[in-house]
Amino acid sequence: MWNIESLDLDAYLARIGHARVAPSADALRSLHRAHVLAIPFENIDVILGTHPGIALDAIQAKLVGRQRGGYCYEHALLFGAALEQLGFDVVRRVARVQPHKAGPRTHALLKVGVDGESFLADVGFGAGQLYPTPLKDGAVVDQAGWDHRLTLDDDVWTLSKKTADGWEPQHASNDEPVRPIDYEVYHHYVSTHPKSPFTGRPVVMRVSDGVVRRLIGNTLTTDHADGRTTERTVRAEDLPEALASLDVHLTDEEIDRLRLM
Repeated sequence: MWNIESLDLDAYLARIGHARVAPSADALRSLHRAHVLAIPFENIDVILGTHPGIALDAIQAKLVGRQRGGYCYEHALLFGAALEQLGFDVVRRVARVQPHKAGPRTHALLKVGVDGESFLADVGFGAGQLYPTPLKDGAVVDQAGWDHRLTLDDDVWTLSKKTADGWEPQHASNDEPVRPIDYEVYHHYVSTHPKSPFTGRPVVMRVSDGVVRRLIGNTLTTDHADGRTTERTVRAEDLPEALASLDVHLTDEEIDRLRLM
C-alpha cells in the first residue's frame, strides 16, 4: 500500500550517512538522529508552487536525489519506507498539532515496533525530535537539550515539550488507521490552503545538540538549550547564505523567485 519497494535504500542510507543495520532499538535511535541531522525541514517548493507531491518516488528524487529537505509527509514516508526495508514494524499515523488549541489533525509521524517495544518516530516535526520516544505513559526524552514527554489519555498519546511555563502540548495521536489517500488529502490542505502555516512564507528548521535554528519568513532565530536566543533579519541579498547555513541549497532561479515573494 505504501510502495516501499520503490525506495533505493542504499541511496537513502548514503544521504543520511548511515550504514545498513539490523532492526534494534539502538539502530532506530541512531537512524532517527542521522535522518534529522542530514535532511532539513523546509517548505520552499510549497511556497514556490513547485512541490512534486508525496509519492515515494517524488520524495526520493527530491530529498535524496536533489538533497533537499521537506516537511512531515515527505520525512515520515521516506523514513518509514527505509525502516520497513530494514525490517522494522512501521505504522503510519496522523497527529493533531497543538491539541490544546485549535490545531488541525495534519501532522504525519510513525509508530515503530522493534525489540518487543513500540516507539514514536517523528523525524518531520520541524526542529523538535532528534530521537524516537518510547510509547510509554510518562516517558521523557531529552531532545537535543529540551525535554519532551509522552502521556496517554484513553487511546490518545500527547507529546509535550517542557518550557518555562510547564509542559506545552505539541501534538496528539492514536492508532486510528491511516491510508495513503489520507496523507494526500492532508498534504493538499497544508500545501495549498491560505491559512496553512506553510503556504505564505519560508519555513526552514534545523536541530542539533543544544541548538535549534529556524528561518520563518525573513527572521532567523537561534535557540540554545541553556535559554539563550538570538534573532536577526535576513536581507534579500543574504537569503542564499542564510538558506545554505540551514542546508537548503537552491538554484539561482529559485532564489530570484523567492526574493520576489
